Parts: sequence; C-alpha cells; structure tokens
Amino acid sequence: MVEKTLTVTNETGLHARPAASLVQFVKNMDGKVELVKDGKTANAKSIFSVMALGISKGTEITARVEGDNEEENLEKLVEFINNLDE
Repeated sequence: MVEKTLTVTNETGLHARPAASLVQFVKNMDGKVELVKDGKTANAKSIFSVMALGISKGTEITARVEGDNEEENLEKLVEFINNLDE
C-alpha cells in the first residue's frame, strides 16, 4: 500500500460533479483506492462514500492505493485531484 497526503484546491472540493469525475477516473484501477479525511476512510470507487467525507476546498486528505501498479496509480490519482476543474 502506498499513500500521499495532499490539499484539495478545487473551488467546490470533492462534491457532486468533481466526486463523480473522481469515481469514474478510479473505477478501472486494480485493487483498493481510498481517500482518508480526519481518520475516516472512504472507498474512492463509491460516490456516496467520497461525498460522505465532506471534502471542501483547503481540506487535507490522504490518497491511498493498494494493488497492481499502486505507485503509478497513486501518482495518477494525486495528479487528477490536483487538476480538477474549478
């Protein structure tokens, strides 16, 4: 398992449309993809789970990936979150 901490810079955080985009992006990744906020863990392949974290702009989260190509997938995930449309 690999993980990286980052700060969400998207104006609306990970709500509704950005959360749906994230879920679509990670759904084909092998293994587990999780987001952690304030000790709560969410399955990044579930829109309900991601939205339940209530991630707003400026929130520090940890992206966690486990499985095949986990380091490569983690970098892709972090880049995706950092480049979400505002």
